[in-house]
Amino acid sequence: MNMNNNSLKKIILKRYLYISLLIISCYVKGQVVNVTGNWTANIPAITEAGNNYSGIYDNSANTAPNQIVLSGSIPDSVIKLLSSSGAKITMRYVSNPWHSSLGLSAKRVGGTASISGLCLGCTVSINGGTTYIPISSATDVTLSTITFSGLLGIGNHITYSGIVVNTQISGVSVTIPASTYSARVVFTIVAN
Repeated sequence: MNMNNNSLKKIILKRYLYISLLIISCYVKGQVVNVTGNWTANIPAITEAGNNYSGIYDNSANTAPNQIVLSGSIPDSVIKLLSSSGAKITMRYVSNPWHSSLGLSAKRVGGTASISGLCLGCTVSINGGTTYIPISSATDVTLSTITFSGLLGIGNHITYSGIVVNTQISGVSVTIPASTYSARVVFTIVAN
């Protein structure tokens, strides 16, 4: 009889766990990071030996539509799960193809964030990422964080926009075979 009791308890516990996970997965909505713009580096053709080429090129002088800009939102359900830890915007690149001697970096310029809904003394801010950060193809690296504080109420929603991302290519050299190299930078938003 004792064995059946334990088995029954395990079955009931598993059912409650599955039902809880199902309810949570319906409640939590996915985050979308909207990315606009793209950048093609203008690297001069290497025409003769002895010229001092920069080796580093960036898109800091670009304006729309060649400017990379991030925007998006974090819904109430996710804000409550994150609690006071906040969120972070991470990045990595996917080569298409890319030469291993080339370095790819990015930094954040500006950006605004606001919180709406019933909230007592709430603030939200975007922090970090204001110097070039090397982007990896193997792991995500943090571009910046979105922190918030205050007493959360009902229907809270964080909106961030105008996060301009400057990208930089380094390591350009005569030793790298002449070709077209490209990479796609993937941005995600996760718990901090």
